[in-house]
Amino acid sequence: MKYLITGLGNIGDEYANTRHNIGFIVLDALAQAAGVKFESGRLGSVCKIKHRGRILVLVKPSTYMNLSGKSVKYWLNQEKIPIENSLTILDDIALPVGALRMKKKGGDGSHNGLTSIIEHLGTSEFPRLRVGIGDDFARGYQSDYVLGKWTKTEEEVLIPRIKIATDIVKSFVSIGIDLTMTKYNKK
Repeated sequence: MKYLITGLGNIGDEYANTRHNIGFIVLDALAQAAGVKFESGRLGSVCKIKHRGRILVLVKPSTYMNLSGKSVKYWLNQEKIPIENSLTILDDIALPVGALRMKKKGGDGSHNGLTSIIEHLGTSEFPRLRVGIGDDFARGYQSDYVLGKWTKTEEEVLIPRIKIATDIVKSFVSIGIDLTMTKYNKK
């Protein structure tokens, strides 16, 4: 079985280690643990890892956040992966820093990456892993906040959560979304 695991973020050094790039950070951790490196591909950086007989196609879109759907649609079609075997990893200001939540489907939550994916796929029914980045910003400064660098305090909370996020991805491909949500969403 094959799975598409997409981590949302923005390319470029100026976006490295920003809150909005948590999807890239989780995929980097998965690739590093597997001893593989991302290679430049069409509409994103791509690598493949194996877990319990399953192939995980990891994609970090190069389309920037607002056009993530182009990359997701392309790689689902290119790899012939059904949408239910996809997982999108993204930041969420509605969750406290480090909180992890799996969902089977849902709206865009005002997240431009999700908006693009929903538009390109024509459905909001696809699995996603939301990683909390908190909402510690003044009204009107959301963009500055999500594109801002992690504080030391946030990093202390987040770093151990990255490993758990990679465990959630492996659980999703091994035992499915329902059992994974039961196991991890209560923590």
